Amino acid sequence: MAVEQNDGIGTTASPMVAIVGRPNVGKSTLFNRICRTRQALVDDTPGITRDRMISHVTWAGSSFCLVDTGGIEEGEGETPIKMGARQQAQIAVDEADVVLFLADGKEGLHSGDATVVDLLRRSDKPVLFAVNKIDGPEQEDAAYEFYGLGVENLFPISAAHGYGIRDMMDALLEMLPRETVDEEMGKGIRVAVIGRPNVGKSSLVNRILGSERVLVSDMPGTTRDVIDVSFTLSDKSYVLIDTPGIRRRSKTREKIEKFSVLKALKSIDRCQVAVLLVDAAEGITSQDVRIAGYIHERRRGAVVVINKWDLMEGELKKIKQISDSLSHSLKFMPYAPRLRLSALTGKRVSRLLPTISDVFSQYSTRVTTAGLNETLAEAVSRHEPPMYGRGRVKIFYGTQVAIQPPTFILFANHPGAIHFSYERYLTNRIREAFSLNLTPLRLVFRRRSGRTRQRKR
Repeated sequence: MAVEQNDGIGTTASPMVAIVGRPNVGKSTLFNRICRTRQALVDDTPGITRDRMISHVTWAGSSFCLVDTGGIEEGEGETPIKMGARQQAQIAVDEADVVLFLADGKEGLHSGDATVVDLLRRSDKPVLFAVNKIDGPEQEDAAYEFYGLGVENLFPISAAHGYGIRDMMDALLEMLPRETVDEEMGKGIRVAVIGRPNVGKSSLVNRILGSERVLVSDMPGTTRDVIDVSFTLSDKSYVLIDTPGIRRRSKTREKIEKFSVLKALKSIDRCQVAVLLVDAAEGITSQDVRIAGYIHERRRGAVVVINKWDLMEGELKKIKQISDSLSHSLKFMPYAPRLRLSALTGKRVSRLLPTISDVFSQYSTRVTTAGLNETLAEAVSRHEPPMYGRGRVKIFYGTQVAIQPPTFILFANHPGAIHFSYERYLTNRIREAFSLNLTPLRLVFRRRSGRTRQRKR
């Protein structure tokens, strides 16, 4: 079947919004209200939707990354918990494009609110001010004293009951920077190197480049900022993004460590193919699965690299354990090829860039409408859609509407009745017909009337 290649479409990066305020003012309730957490948590794919502190949100057609933070308390009686909350809030504010400050209208103006507002003024970030626990217009007078913080405009809201949320969100969306296609996308395949600290990200970048362009150290956290390196190999252009390590969690640092992923999330947003590094000696960890979930949820091309494979020589039992663990833990992204290599010795590193190129080629594939509908007709004839009421679901036709990843709209009479298992069946048939085994795909089922039901795949 005819297949066209199109490498010209770039990737958008989502703005980031951080919710900040004192403890117990309702930040988590507001977070859940905005990101509709109950619906988001239905999907069991690891990733942002399973992390109640970070969620990708679409509201009124605009998308952004929403970050909840721990409460910021005043400095008296300093404790590790207070210091940790301030640190995670500062990280979130530093990375945010817009900050949403929240106060408690029932408790009234508190000296701690001024402390938080002071921190925000020093950040020089756009701030939207909201007063929570205002359940209706008759209670809005309770919000007026918060103008004493020196703010020009604030929104009385109820995160629990939804009062004032729509007006607040309209204002928030106006403050967001527009999602734009990265201007450098045309300069090469953008590759984000993602992983926990000390798994060998910088060493791998240096091995690929054949130079010490990126500082390498065995101390976790050496790579503080995102570093982009452009190069060309065999007439193919690449841009490598080396990111800070996503740290493992511990009991004392659990909340802080979740916020160390924010820069990596931005790198995933900017890339077209993400390389997830796993340490062969440690095997795949829950944090590796979390990172994979981020990549899958953002629908990026992916390559899973098991680094330090030289340490596995002759360890047949360990090799089988790693293979079985990867298959089980990453079953939600079977399209991601896996490579075993050693950044230290250079063994098999030469296979990485050709694999990235293959993934990108499929990630950017556009198929013909005629070929797609021929595939759908054949798939439906082999395995009919499910029954709905007294009749059967009918899939009329399909068309591809986007690349990176290949995205298809399929028109049906009852899109909501199409079960996940049948959607997976159609996805697999499309993969087989057009050799799209190395890329995420997206199917959107739509009524002819224009209403949609869609799932992430």
